[in-house]
Amino acid sequence: MKTIQFRQAIAEAMSEEMRLNKKIFLMGEEVAEYNGAYKASQGMLDEFGPGRIIDTPISELGFAGIGVGAAMNGLRPIIEFMTFNFSLVAIDQIINSASKMMQMSDGQFPIPIVFRGPSASAGQLGAQHSQAFESWYANCPGLKVVCPSNPYDAKGLLKSSIRDNNPVIFMESEQMYSDKGEIPENEYLIPIGLADIKQNGSDVTLVSFGKIIKKVFEASNILNEKGINCEIIDLRTIRPIDYETIIKSVKKTNRLVIIEEAWPLGSISSEISYFIQNKAFDFLDAPIKRICTADVPMAYAPNLVEDFLPSVEKIVSEVRSVMYI
Repeated sequence: MKTIQFRQAIAEAMSEEMRLNKKIFLMGEEVAEYNGAYKASQGMLDEFGPGRIIDTPISELGFAGIGVGAAMNGLRPIIEFMTFNFSLVAIDQIINSASKMMQMSDGQFPIPIVFRGPSASAGQLGAQHSQAFESWYANCPGLKVVCPSNPYDAKGLLKSSIRDNNPVIFMESEQMYSDKGEIPENEYLIPIGLADIKQNGSDVTLVSFGKIIKKVFEASNILNEKGINCEIIDLRTIRPIDYETIIKSVKKTNRLVIIEEAWPLGSISSEISYFIQNKAFDFLDAPIKRICTADVPMAYAPNLVEDFLPSVEKIVSEVRSVMYI
């Protein structure tokens, strides 16, 4: 095993796949000469050259469209958005072209493309740069949505995403790029659509994904000191959702709290809540609780940022409520 940063796991995954398949290329703002806005493509221009590591103008709609066209013609693009907030400029290409082309062409045009970059809050970046888009893209049939929480999962899931013949939305976080974790020296892949039980427990199931998992673990440690044993499930993939792993856990713990860094209306936690009450209602000993962001645009002031986001304190409080203590 070796210890690397999240950004290095991303770069390793892309580089390993590009060595295996010359049809893969990376395109986006500052991915080449600058080694990536967050250094997630460090050294790749030197190894693969400007024909495969391609800097673009600030034109997300344009280079997303180029990527879709390249995928239709047999290439396997990786399109990096400096932030998924900027993907809104390109959403027509993602939703109306990438996600639908396989069906509209009766299978003649698979779209093996990965759109990747950071999503959700990264601190004091204001309302226009702090939005979470997992549920937006997961709402669209034809797309797969992946949101890893650590370097090990990031590398294994990105390699699987690049090999997938469907368009994949791969969501990271500015606040995770420096996170460190152990990964194997040898090649490995993680299947898309498989959640991971990060911690076994018996009293309550905590479901989350992405960087907010770190707060879930902090809360779990506090709750453990109070005698509450939490099972932590990292979804890893937002579409398709691994419902079976959640159901199995809820049948054991009889309680469910979902933690998500996104607005509450039409969220991933809404979907999971509906599914569990529909499929495992008789196993619930308490109402399902959700912890989301505040239902407002994110502010800039530090105190308002803190109030907006899920917190350790909020998680502890909601878990205590489902435990009736």
